[in-house]
Amino acid sequence: MFRKLRTRIVVFYAALLGIVQLAAFILVNAANTTNAQQKINAELLTGERVFARLIDQKIERLTESARVLAADFALREAIATNDMRTVQSALTNHSARIKADRMMLVSLDGKVVADTSRAVGKGEVFPYPKLLDDARANGTSSSIEVMEQRAYQVVMVPVLAPTPIARVVLGFVVDDALARDLLQLTSLDVSFINHGAAGSLNMLATTLDSARSRQLLLELTQTTRGARIGEGDNEQQLRIVPLEQHGSPAVIAVLQRSVAAATAVFNRLKNTLLALSIGSFLISLLGSAFIARNITRPLDVLTDSAVRIQGGDYTTPVAVDRKDEIGALAGGLDEMREGIAVREQEIMRLAYEDTLTGLPNRSLFNKWLSDACRTGRTATILVMDIDRFKAVNDTLGHRVGDQVLRELAQRLRNFTVDDGTVARLGGDEFAILFESKTANEGMLKARALHALFDEPIAYQEQQLDVRTSIGIAAYPEHGADAGTLLRHADIAMYTAKQSKSGYAIYDSEYDTHRQEHLSMLSDLRRAVANDELQLCYQPKMTLATEVVGEVEALLRWQHPTRGFVAPAEFIPFAEQTGYIKVLTQWVLKEAIRQCGEWLRLGMPLRVSVNVSTRDLLDRDLTTVIADLLEKHQVAADLFCVEITESGVMDDPAAARKVLQQLHRLGVHLSIDDYGTGYSSLSYIAQLPVDELKIDRSFVANLASDSVCAAIVRSTIELGRNLGLKVVAEGVEDAAAVHALKELRCDSVQGYFVSKPLTAGKLEAWLQETARRRAHSAPSLDPPHSDAWVA
Repeated sequence: MFRKLRTRIVVFYAALLGIVQLAAFILVNAANTTNAQQKINAELLTGERVFARLIDQKIERLTESARVLAADFALREAIATNDMRTVQSALTNHSARIKADRMMLVSLDGKVVADTSRAVGKGEVFPYPKLLDDARANGTSSSIEVMEQRAYQVVMVPVLAPTPIARVVLGFVVDDALARDLLQLTSLDVSFINHGAAGSLNMLATTLDSARSRQLLLELTQTTRGARIGEGDNEQQLRIVPLEQHGSPAVIAVLQRSVAAATAVFNRLKNTLLALSIGSFLISLLGSAFIARNITRPLDVLTDSAVRIQGGDYTTPVAVDRKDEIGALAGGLDEMREGIAVREQEIMRLAYEDTLTGLPNRSLFNKWLSDACRTGRTATILVMDIDRFKAVNDTLGHRVGDQVLRELAQRLRNFTVDDGTVARLGGDEFAILFESKTANEGMLKARALHALFDEPIAYQEQQLDVRTSIGIAAYPEHGADAGTLLRHADIAMYTAKQSKSGYAIYDSEYDTHRQEHLSMLSDLRRAVANDELQLCYQPKMTLATEVVGEVEALLRWQHPTRGFVAPAEFIPFAEQTGYIKVLTQWVLKEAIRQCGEWLRLGMPLRVSVNVSTRDLLDRDLTTVIADLLEKHQVAADLFCVEITESGVMDDPAAARKVLQQLHRLGVHLSIDDYGTGYSSLSYIAQLPVDELKIDRSFVANLASDSVCAAIVRSTIELGRNLGLKVVAEGVEDAAAVHALKELRCDSVQGYFVSKPLTAGKLEAWLQETARRRAHSAPSLDPPHSDAWVA
């Protein structure tokens, strides 16, 4: 559920509001608690002040009443005459008049003369001497004292005549009525307590009931200045007020306030706040749910529309009609849907249609062919390729080539209007699919199709002769799936192109030959890595001296399973695939290494290496050769690079630049197979070469063909006139050697001298030849028979 946006919105807003309201409630509640405590403390402090003021006012009234009594003439006279009866009567009457609970007359020496509460005890000492001392010092004194287990508010004033003759003491009982009066004035419960025997507390007066009074006495301590007692609704905040006194034990007043009553207002505020918080939380929860629903409902619609678009349904419009951002998003999505629908139609057209000819393309043809194979219907495909189409593009331009393709496409449409479908596979390659029962029907169709192009294509009053090669493959005879059929038809087409037969039906032998070529590249790579390649060296003999001072390095490949692979099989393939560069670098490394080895053995042989056209256009060729010569300590003059005449003419400017670099390096340069190409003599004369090698095709027919003899003679004359050394290759017999010597050819190379030999066998052959020459005169007879072993 939490993956849904609506749920996350509701939970987020609810959690956010809940946190805010909880924090606000905690803060407000803490403030209320603090305010409530401060209010209670303030009330108790105010009550204490009011209480103290009331006690002071009552003492003032009592003092005034005592002074009135003390000023009574009859009382003074009775005291002066020692009339105790009159004194007692005056005290009793005045006590009743002012509602005093007790009155006493005390002599100046501190003896009790009269007491309204009991019979006069002559000589009894006044029990509160500190009160008496205070009266002597200040004239009057007052305090709250405990007399006979009761607390009295006591006032002492002197009786003057005109000097003090005695002192009158008035006492008012501190009882529950006084406490209730104080409650009315302060709104606080009041209790008067004194310490009894053994540290116990005695309740003198209180506004509390008996249970609360006992609880107060149990929890109160003398040292307490302020505390809380009770729990819950019975919790009370106390304030202890010590009362002024001169006797013992001490009397205290306890003011107390109900905490529950004081905080009732704050509790109501807290409950109200809690109710508001809960209510606002619920309202906000409902509101957030409504907002989330209002947001996510159109999003759900947009999601459903996106899913439909993802599934390929571009027909259903996006059903969201709003004026806000979501509406804008919905409008954009709907426009995107329409745009995708239009573009998909165009993409489908481009995906299955060739833009140049309007024919179906390879993808659609593969689909047709796959459907035909899947349904099990017998079918035949013709794959057609235009012969020499590259020449049309190169000679007349691509615009003409495109027109040729369009004209071919139209002819193929007309050809398949009643039977079959046609497609352009790419480039100048087309394919036709039609139902057939046998492959022979494909042959008849291919023959008719080939004849269709006997008529040239007209372009701007120019007749273009276009010929085709057609490959034929039938289902299921030549393949069980579309890919196999196309590949086999393609193989048959290339076979027809190579044989120039016009059309050919697939044969498994064609495929084997192509597979061998496809595997040859990986075999070549393995051959380089596993040292399966080997160099053999064919000697070049100088005719004038019959001395061998040069050899040509020839590459040989002994395949582990195929056996010996002729250079004519893998060298052209390496040139086509670009792997010739790797082979050339291997040959250069091995040939220069062997040249250095022979040089250290006292055999300074010049080693020649053939390089291909691709190698000649390699900018790094000179650098590679220079590094190898330096590495193996070989003089540049002991190394010869042989290049073909056609290789030079493929890119004359680049070839000339590389040859000049090699010439400056000091490397010997030779043009191989001279006479087979189309290079001009003037261009050959400009090249920095050192020798010409006459191709074996002319040397082999030297004795029997006058034309070949003329070519050889003119070539030798040309080379001598240009200052070049001339080498004849392919020399097979002594007659050819004698003829070449008469024509003043410089050197010969061929089986008459020796077959290509491995490095070890060449060394043995050279030693044997040197030994024979040392014991006999020079001869042009064939060398020792060991030289014929390659």
